[in-house]
Amino acid sequence: MRHNVRGRKLNRNASHRKAMFRNMVTDLFRHGRIKTTTAKAKELRPIAERLITYAKHGDLNSRRMAARKMSDPAILQLLFSEIGPRFADRQGGYTRILKLDAVRRGDNAEMSFIELIGADEEVVAKPKKVAAAEEAPVAEEAPVAEEAAEEVSEETTDEVVEEEAAEEAAEETAEEDEEKTDKE
Repeated sequence: MRHNVRGRKLNRNASHRKAMFRNMVTDLFRHGRIKTTTAKAKELRPIAERLITYAKHGDLNSRRMAARKMSDPAILQLLFSEIGPRFADRQGGYTRILKLDAVRRGDNAEMSFIELIGADEEVVAKPKKVAAAEEAPVAEEAPVAEEAAEEVSEETTDEVVEEEAAEEAAEETAEEDEEKTDKE
């Protein structure tokens, strides 16, 4: 019997599971939604919700406790500055698991989305390249390209001037060295 035996092993050893969940929770907070197997999503949910609770407290000890489970300091800052305050008036249930009808090719695993509640309003979808190309006329891109070329030419001019000054200084020191050797 499995009395008081919690958690799924997911065919991984303890260190691999720990690293996997650190990466998954970091990606969840970075993107607001990730696609994974249902079993992993169910194991990830308590970790993510505990981290959001730490972010709601916002004190130094909570930040340190959350830093133990996160792999990116920038995402830790995002968690405490934006995600935690967003759920300040909510008493739990910060994530949802949406099961997908499709299964993963190869091993037939059930797939799910795990997402932050309200993440669909905040996550901005990247525009498709075709749509971006249609919206931006070619005439507007040319001045931007010219400005970039001017900036590059100014930077190159400054670099050339600095290189010439360095070469002149090297030549002067070489001439001084030759004069010293001639005097001796």
